[in-house]
Amino acid sequence: MRAAQYTEHGGPEVLSVIDLPDPDPGAADVVVAVEACALNRLDVVQRNGWFTLDGFTLPHVAGMDVAGTIVATGADVDASQAAIGDRVVVDPSLVGVDPTSKLAGRGDLYGDLGVIGANADGGYAELCLAPASHVYRVPDTMPIAHAATFPTCHLTASHAMFDVAGLTAGETVMIHAAGSGVSVAAIQLAKRAGATVLATAGAQAKLDRAVELGADYVLNNRVGDVAGWAREVTDGRGVDVVFDHVGTALFAPSIFSLAIGGRLVSCGNTSGDEAVIPSLGHLFHSRISILGSDAYRPEEFGPAWDTFCAGDFVAHIDREYPLDEAGPAQEHLVSGELFGKIVLRPQAS
Repeated sequence: MRAAQYTEHGGPEVLSVIDLPDPDPGAADVVVAVEACALNRLDVVQRNGWFTLDGFTLPHVAGMDVAGTIVATGADVDASQAAIGDRVVVDPSLVGVDPTSKLAGRGDLYGDLGVIGANADGGYAELCLAPASHVYRVPDTMPIAHAATFPTCHLTASHAMFDVAGLTAGETVMIHAAGSGVSVAAIQLAKRAGATVLATAGAQAKLDRAVELGADYVLNNRVGDVAGWAREVTDGRGVDVVFDHVGTALFAPSIFSLAIGGRLVSCGNTSGDEAVIPSLGHLFHSRISILGSDAYRPEEFGPAWDTFCAGDFVAHIDREYPLDEAGPAQEHLVSGELFGKIVLRPQAS
């Protein structure tokens, strides 16, 4: 099979499309012909060497969000679970994997957590190995690239907002970086849950699209007073939840945007890994909670996928690239000049 692999850390030039052996499934595994693989920022920071998950090794094939067609199955895979010819999306988290899978033994949520495309080879390739228990059938009517936008973004947003921050109907949530894939998912999920959505971004075009997705109020966070605006549109109360994957740049105004008893849930650090609490007095007098969002549980994936399939979620694929252009695809990802997701098409190469 052809794969975009790197053997050392560096810029996009370290990605090389080479021939690798086809994956051989274990008894509880399947092999997926990758028709679409959505990019994530982790693909870039691990390639650069800025950060790597525990268990990461070189050489590496990135790509956490995999969708395609099953072309081989292990000896113990029941056809009712997964069969050759099934169109599937892959749950990349390796929690709860059958012991006879070649990807077993890496299910520690707070330790050696395996993730396809992060510390196990992923979807920047024509073929990808996955546990049979971790593939979910894609409806015939759903474009395969649409399915590939689901795993990381929707599970990150859903787990952070609902399982960790406890967002409920009638509450107000502020979502930063409205043009990112995870925020595109978060805006739609929050609206469907009955929340009022405030969205911020650094460009008017992204704010306009956020409104189309369901955002009730929008603000350019590069020129506007985020905290002042949040209190203005909530009649001075502040928001119940801030969904933050930006980190340093908007951390302080996010804290001041929260209502009494408000919760800031952190699930990313795209603008930096350090943040300053602007006022401890405000923090404890207002009973503010700062919550870290950990990895989602395997039992969350299926229900979230069912909701995605049953709803009219907008994927917003900004651009598609062939496997040979994995480097330019990653450059476009970090440029910030996109809305939604970027998708690789390995089989089209």
